[in-house]
Amino acid sequence: MGNGRGGGWIKTGKMYNDLFRTSKVLHTSYFCKGEGQNLKKFIAVTLSATMVLSSLALTVDLSPLKINNIDAVSAASEEASTTPSKEPAKTTTPSKTTTPSKTTTPSKTTTPAKSTTTPAKTTTPATTTPKTEPAAEPVVTPANPYKDGVYVTYGNAYSKGTEGAKVTIKDGKVADLELLRTSPKLIDRDVRNNYSGLWQAYEPMTSSIIGKTREQAAEVDVVSGATRSCDGWKLAVDRAFERALVEKPAGKVYFEGEHMGVDPEGKYMVFANYDANRLLGVKVYPLTEKGEAIDEANMTAEQAKEVYTLANALLYQGTKAVAVKGMEAEFKAAINAFWDAEQNAKIDSGVKYIDGFYSAYGEARDKGVERADIYIRNGKLVDVQLYRLGANLLDRGDTAYADVVKANAPMTAKLLANGSYIDNYSDADAISGATESSHSWNEAVERAFEKALAVQDGKKYFEGTFAGVDNQSRVLLLADIQNDKVAKVTTYLFDEAGKLIKNEDLSEAQQAFVAAANEGLVLKGANLGSIGGEGGLTLAAKAALQDALDNASKTQSNYKDGKFTGYGGAYDKGANQADVTLRNGKIVAVDLYRVGVNLVDRGSSAYADVIRAIPILKASFINGATRENAAQVDAVSGATSSSEALKSAVSQAYKRAEVSESYKTAYANGVFPGTNSDKSVYVMATIEKNIPVKMQVYFLDQAGKIIADDKLSADQLAVRQEIEEGTTNGLHKYGYRPAAFGDSDEVKAVSGKVVEAIKSALENAGI
Repeated sequence: MGNGRGGGWIKTGKMYNDLFRTSKVLHTSYFCKGEGQNLKKFIAVTLSATMVLSSLALTVDLSPLKINNIDAVSAASEEASTTPSKEPAKTTTPSKTTTPSKTTTPSKTTTPAKSTTTPAKTTTPATTTPKTEPAAEPVVTPANPYKDGVYVTYGNAYSKGTEGAKVTIKDGKVADLELLRTSPKLIDRDVRNNYSGLWQAYEPMTSSIIGKTREQAAEVDVVSGATRSCDGWKLAVDRAFERALVEKPAGKVYFEGEHMGVDPEGKYMVFANYDANRLLGVKVYPLTEKGEAIDEANMTAEQAKEVYTLANALLYQGTKAVAVKGMEAEFKAAINAFWDAEQNAKIDSGVKYIDGFYSAYGEARDKGVERADIYIRNGKLVDVQLYRLGANLLDRGDTAYADVVKANAPMTAKLLANGSYIDNYSDADAISGATESSHSWNEAVERAFEKALAVQDGKKYFEGTFAGVDNQSRVLLLADIQNDKVAKVTTYLFDEAGKLIKNEDLSEAQQAFVAAANEGLVLKGANLGSIGGEGGLTLAAKAALQDALDNASKTQSNYKDGKFTGYGGAYDKGANQADVTLRNGKIVAVDLYRVGVNLVDRGSSAYADVIRAIPILKASFINGATRENAAQVDAVSGATSSSEALKSAVSQAYKRAEVSESYKTAYANGVFPGTNSDKSVYVMATIEKNIPVKMQVYFLDQAGKIIADDKLSADQLAVRQEIEEGTTNGLHKYGYRPAAFGDSDEVKAVSGKVVEAIKSALENAGI
């Protein structure tokens, strides 16, 4: 990246006096502050003219401009970052700043060094008589200069994103740590989508830093093959300590270096370069729909003019930049992205929310409830998924009311455009035709924000009406919660088809049960005894109450709610698949499959013992309810290997649902299946030590059966040989970003299908 004195940064270039008298093309570089005393005077004189020229940038020919955007850091260069020639420019290389500098180390300003001098000289016995020996000076324990808490900070940014750290600091040490590797949108990406050298760096770096002081963390060794990212993590941890200082360093406002920000809508990525107390330069890049930056070579002429104008305005006016007519939306997005970068750069950000994923529910009723899953960064909403759940608290998806389905996308867009529920959302933003769901989604987002507060109000639960359903969907319970207590309970029963029984259709016994549950659950809660001999139904009602309390809790669950798919035990006849639906970490629905080599459910054509085992295992997983209990489920006699494989599939589904992984891994260990879109290729990927080490390729006929070797074409045999002769020790050569190959169109067509199946297998192995 640029070093703040050239390259892609907005900086002051040579301007000609006749520029204001003619219509000649402006030929300058990006603007950057701090180019010398003479230029400071010049900037003061020409600032207003510069602002005028920025608006002209939309119409003048900027083809001569050398915008010099993102330094392209390929995956290969990241992996080879230990080579000096591959290191980023000085302002983006964290090597000098990962070790706390004199200005950031609190020892001189907050540690009472003089009072802790060793008393060795004064306590040595005198040579004359013990009576003259002075009393030993008491050892003074230095005061802890850091405030306990959770801090999310980032290292220096570059074209592929940046490294971050979610650090829990307690008693001056790292008590807990989650290392982040972000995309340009600054949301932690799946580990397998990072470069391969990083896959096995998370665990050793995390375990090495946890328990360390600031000084000790700075000395942790980096992991070979991931030097840049490890240095970025260490810098992020060091910045977390600096942000946690009770007394901030005098005269320092910013973490020195390059910081990145993105607007919530994902229009722009802004890089802001700072020294200790001022902004040095600004770069602006458009983003694709996937959140990837568009580099200079791929920018249109219009985009080049656009980012030039935006960067110029941001450099001199920051968040107070005034939009050029016709660019109001672009300026709003760019200002939001710049604000984001500025917050990441501030030592004292003042943000009261902890970055991360949070999920919450809106106001419940007997027809269901809305849920919002959000990501917060710097107190702003940067990603959101909205759901409409039925009475059984399972996502209805496209089966929800038509107006609610239609409202999902515009409601999502409005929330992201506003950026922050607390500051910008209003009741007027409800979607016509889905007002009730809009308000409930809005309330869910507000509650999710409240979960993210660094300082909670001391209450365990939100106030309002919350729904709960036992994990076997026998009882729906609506609980009114006030002042951390259940004030009222309304109980509903499901019929065998999973539909709520109307009050008028309840039998006398059912009516008696409901009345007793409504009263007893308020008075006794989990201590309620069996009602009317209905022990099983009473347990279901108590489980539903606990579910409602979990949904009302202000503490984020360790697992995301929703459906997650896992695989286990692939071989040349197919594999085992588990679709696990979780709510508050409990299994509320599970479907188990024995799939063929085309990854299609074999159903009744599977082995008889497997067919017999599946319903037994499903019932066991539902009854067990938790991850720990699922792992202890007994194998079904006659289907031991399939039972263990399905248990592994359930375990992988749980792994995929984890909100936060202290030790991130790219892949689950085992053998995983994959197929291409037309089901003509089946691949088995073997994962050991969380990386792919072996690939096996099979070609399938139209019936989904494996084609014998003597029926394969020469091209198919050649492609299979190339794939299967991958490395046996370490990462398989097609285990990282595989691509089609071949010297002829025929071979390329075959290899393309095989690579598609490989990607499917790796996706199925991913966690």
